[in-house]
Amino acid sequence: MLAGTPIGDAADASPALVRTLTEADVIAAEDTRQLQLLLRRLGVATDAQVVSYFEGNEASRTPGLVEAMADGQVVVLVTDAGMPSVSDPGYRLVVAAIEAGLRVTSVPGPSAVLTALALSGLPVDRFCFEGFLPRKAGERRRQLAGLATEPRTMVFFEAPHRLAEFLSDAADALGVDRRAAVCRELTKPYEQVVRGPLAELADWASEPPRGEVTVVIQGAPQATDDWESALDRVRVRVNGGARLSEAVAEVARETGLRRKGLYERALAARAAGEGTK
Repeated sequence: MLAGTPIGDAADASPALVRTLTEADVIAAEDTRQLQLLLRRLGVATDAQVVSYFEGNEASRTPGLVEAMADGQVVVLVTDAGMPSVSDPGYRLVVAAIEAGLRVTSVPGPSAVLTALALSGLPVDRFCFEGFLPRKAGERRRQLAGLATEPRTMVFFEAPHRLAEFLSDAADALGVDRRAAVCRELTKPYEQVVRGPLAELADWASEPPRGEVTVVIQGAPQATDDWESALDRVRVRVNGGARLSEAVAEVARETGLRRKGLYERALAARAAGEGTK
């Protein structure tokens, strides 16, 4: 069983997580010290066998955990924060359990990916998760270059001491004006969300922030000059009560069309009596 753990505030733990940890026969933890801290914070007492399960021992530890599951034991996998398998250990065990014909289920929990996405102020209708990019600058830049035309909003994890380099490389590959949000210490007392163009965020990060960091970057502007379609979106917003300037700004962000050009066309459409108030 995969068990999502709080990404910052232990109060976010669900009753289902508390019950699962209490009833487990085996708890496989990415960091056993972090697990013990979480158990204390939740007031959970357990007689479960606690074993470490991290990137360095996944391959050797997985067969034993699968065997325990096959014997009818309740095996629970937790990582330091968030959902197992999402840039954390878990995938290997899930695949092995499925191949063994065993049932795999999950206690859902908080996710830095979805929390950052929701707070970013960027489009959320379509998105992709890229996790941690390579540490080596050349490999990271190549991967970012490959994402230059990705139309979906992108979510990344990054270490604080590499954040400035990551944002600078992203600005070079995706455009200095591409909108983004840096989300730091989500759900914790010092939570911070900084929004702006990539170039500005790179400057801001020159003094490395502390804590866990999730970066959300707007997808590539639509490769289109379909001004009429964009004007239709503006009309819908204006007719719904939005000010023309606000509607134009929103649609320009969504489509990647130039705001000034779209505003001028919207004014011309208004003058011609084409539906914008």
